[in-house]
Amino acid sequence: MPFNSRELLARMIKCEAGGEGENGMRAVATVIMNRVHVAEGEYMRVNMGNLRDVLFQQYQFDCARTTLYGMYNPQNIFDINPEPIHFEIADWALAGGQFNGVANSLWYYNPFGSCSDFFPNQNGQFHNRINLHCFYTPTASYAET
Repeated sequence: MPFNSRELLARMIKCEAGGEGENGMRAVATVIMNRVHVAEGEYMRVNMGNLRDVLFQQYQFDCARTTLYGMYNPQNIFDINPEPIHFEIADWALAGGQFNGVANSLWYYNPFGSCSDFFPNQNGQFHNRINLHCFYTPTASYAET
C-alpha cells in the first residue's frame, strides 16, 4: 500500500533520527524540507519541489532502500511503524517548521567520529552538530550541481 507524504516523512524521521531526540528529529525533518524548497542546484533540478521525489532520490537516504550492498536493509521506512511523535514532527515540518540549529542545511550524516569542515562532495560546509549528526549548508558551488 503506498503511503501518503505525511506518513512517508514520519517514517523517514523515525528511521533516520529516531534515536536522536526531538531536536535531532526536527533537524533531520528540516533538512528534508529544505531539499523540497531549495530554489537551485541538484535537488531543485532533480526533484522539482516534490517531497516523495526528495525521499526516494537515488543514493540519498539509506532508509528509503530495502537492500544495501546486496543485502536486506532491516532499517527501512517500509518495515518500521512511526509513533505519534514522528507524525507530530512531520506535521510541524510540513506546516513550515524550521529547526534553527540547521539553518538552510541540505545534508547531514553521522560520521561515527568528528565532523569534517566540508561535506564529502565539497558542495556543503559544516554548520552544526546535533547529537550524532553533522549538518552542512550549501557552498556557492552547490548551485552548479
